[in-house]
Amino acid sequence: MPVPAGALPLARQAPRPALAAPSPRVAEIVAVAREVLETEGVAALTMRRVGEVLGIRAPSLYKHLAGKTQLETRLVDAALVEFGDTLHGVVDRADPAGVVTDLLAAYRRFALERPNLYRLATAASMPRGELTPGVEAWAGEPFYRATGEPYVAQALWAAAHGAVVLELDGRYLPGSDLDRTWSALAAAFGGQGRPGGAVTRG
Repeated sequence: MPVPAGALPLARQAPRPALAAPSPRVAEIVAVAREVLETEGVAALTMRRVGEVLGIRAPSLYKHLAGKTQLETRLVDAALVEFGDTLHGVVDRADPAGVVTDLLAAYRRFALERPNLYRLATAASMPRGELTPGVEAWAGEPFYRATGEPYVAQALWAAAHGAVVLELDGRYLPGSDLDRTWSALAAAFGGQGRPGGAVTRG
């Protein structure tokens, strides 16, 4: 049964995952990989390209990481923790009446500011079995905290993900007022968003 709106947002339940501390060299490799990802796109994220930026041959990277899949897993792990930290912080500070609106605004902003990292972290090919245990629960729980019902939370996340991917891909009709679209989404899930409301990217 859904939690009454006045009882929202719920307290945190999922433990914040502790990522394994990388060696200084691995941390450097992952940082460079993230820069390549965000500035050049997902297709450019190769061991060869990361090696070029670091000024070393790609085979040298394999002394520190097993390959591209492990590198991507490190990036996704960090992204999901960062995403969860951001969204939990928003829910912690939100007024119950506006928690859905605030959550969607933060979600949209995160994705638009880090589009390639967002795509990597939400891709169909995500290596779920290789991720740090609990990292997906941490990133997703703010939606449950904001709605009080697991399937409503999942539906809200699905709607937000679809809306932001359409925005990233430029698939809305020219002239669309996307702030109003996001406000309508918030209103549909019980938020205070209204046409012309405050679910904006800024």
